[in-house]
Amino acid sequence: MRFTLVDKITELEAGQRITAIKNLSLAEEYLADHFPGFPVMPGVFMLEAMTQAGAWLVRASGDFAQSVVVLKEARNVKYASFVEPGQQLVVTAEITGEDGRLVKLKAQGAVGSTQTVSARLVLERYNLADADPTKAVTDQVLRYKLRELFALLYRPTSVPVGGAAASP
Repeated sequence: MRFTLVDKITELEAGQRITAIKNLSLAEEYLADHFPGFPVMPGVFMLEAMTQAGAWLVRASGDFAQSVVVLKEARNVKYASFVEPGQQLVVTAEITGEDGRLVKLKAQGAVGSTQTVSARLVLERYNLADADPTKAVTDQVLRYKLRELFALLYRPTSVPVGGAAASP
């Protein structure tokens, strides 16, 4: 089973920061088990939402040069509140440093003005062909598919000459 825990990217400053949202719906199948009678978003999914937002920032910042961006380390993860069906988790991630394949980020999630989760993340970016040159075509396909999904998640607004913002 695959979970996409970013519904929309609302802000993106390549190389710096991202803001994304996850709308929690009662239709999320994992809520049936977590917890019956008191459905809340599992903490590991809050962490995953921050990781996915951070990965989109890393991909966009590098013009999708790497096909794989994975969580290497999560530090100082702190959970402060629940996220319940009908609520919107707003995730922000900010790049704090880079070292070769590794990107360090500070990330947090909030519902309204209430912080629900925060962490320091280290993401690793690479291509499959780095270890096995026969995987170059797989890297191309992955990058293509990721760009397609990114185009659905991030639709920046443009400001026409007349002034008011409009969606493309």
